[in-house]
Amino acid sequence: MNEFLSMEENIIRMLKTVFDPEIPVNIYDLGLIYKIDVDDDKNVVVDMTLTAPGCPMADFIAEDVKQKVQSIDTINEVTINIVFDPPWDKSMMSEEAQLELGYL
Repeated sequence: MNEFLSMEENIIRMLKTVFDPEIPVNIYDLGLIYKIDVDDDKNVVVDMTLTAPGCPMADFIAEDVKQKVQSIDTINEVTINIVFDPPWDKSMMSEEAQLELGYL
């Protein structure tokens, strides 16, 4: 199980390198990542959302997430699911992100 925990930590590290081009905070700290599942075959499923359902950068962000997670050596396949339930709001951001954006 520790192997999967360390894999999840690597995934989170990679997710922190992905940014919404309109917001200077990474998508993980923005609270856009709802779930990360890693199965026994090291396939990854990421459920994520966007700051707005009509985000024009949705495809770009999802592809960036997929490429970054797939760049981890031990991972086989990556599936990205864009979901809108629950809807994203500012309270989902990390405290660091809220400070960065002037919400605290």
